[in-house]
Amino acid sequence: MAKKEEAAAPQAPSMQCVNQYIRDMSFENIAAQKNIGKSVQPEISVQVNLDARKGGDDQYEVIQKLTVSAKTDEETVFLMELDYAGLFVIQNVPEDQLHPFLMIECPRMLFPFMRRIVRDVTADGGYPPLNVDNIDYLALYRAELQRRAAEEAPKN
Repeated sequence: MAKKEEAAAPQAPSMQCVNQYIRDMSFENIAAQKNIGKSVQPEISVQVNLDARKGGDDQYEVIQKLTVSAKTDEETVFLMELDYAGLFVIQNVPEDQLHPFLMIECPRMLFPFMRRIVRDVTADGGYPPLNVDNIDYLALYRAELQRRAAEEAPKN
């Protein structure tokens, strides 16, 4: 009887990051190309987009697309685009909770590695290392849900 109860007990959700990698990256050092001095403190803008794709059984690829631009009043100093992905095996997550899990928990796990790449590339580009601020993936997810709900709302 105990074995039947154990078999019927729900399994705890599990997530394993099998691999993580740079899918695509570019760094345009516009100031160096135009021989512009780097003494001016540029304004840094960071944009984040998320995507997830189902692979094989219980496998998902989660992709963070990060765009970092540094601009002065006159022009762009540098532009970095990074698509950083992880391949995850996710089990025992209810279907209605899978999407938020993929868009919140998986990117959260990848973030420190993506941050290090941005830091290293900006430093190698001749600028002070850029440490991207922590990203609140829950707030990002909620904002996207609100945006979609507003798009789908009937227009009067």
